[in-house]
Amino acid sequence: MTTFMAEYRSAAIGDKPSTGRQSGSNLLGTLARYPALAKPFLTFNGHFLYGSTLSARQRELLVLRVAAVQRCGYEWAQHSILAADAGLEPEEIARIERGPSAPGWSAIDGALLAAVDELLGDGAVSGPTWTALATEFDEHQLMDVVFTVGMYAMLAMALSSFAVAAEAALVPYLPAPE
Repeated sequence: MTTFMAEYRSAAIGDKPSTGRQSGSNLLGTLARYPALAKPFLTFNGHFLYGSTLSARQRELLVLRVAAVQRCGYEWAQHSILAADAGLEPEEIARIERGPSAPGWSAIDGALLAAVDELLGDGAVSGPTWTALATEFDEHQLMDVVFTVGMYAMLAMALSSFAVAAEAALVPYLPAPE
């Protein structure tokens, strides 16, 4: 398991963490306590980080909206960094919290954010949102939308339930307390 975790960490952050970046060591340390769960979970999660048919920008829109709706500070902080790396501007990242109806979203970005709200609220993407997504995405991308939301909603639940603390370098990215 130690070798698998090291390989996963290397794939996730590379050989040299960037300045101001976090490796997710608190999350990985929590998962390492249950190797039989950690390995399949990290393999599944790896699809969304490295094998998804969605762009990194599209993935990060979904993940940050999940984090906002689920009020998961750790997930928000970690993915705010990834979102910036994926090309989202600071204003866009901040706007994700306001949701799909906030002014300034393209039709497809708004549909992605609406899909998150619908999946987390009703357990399904509505017909109109599905139609909007299907104008841009193929079948695999549509499946990746649904599974990305589900994967990161599950992770947000785990992070919050296990009270995984943000590493020091993530603290500046945590959402402001309500």
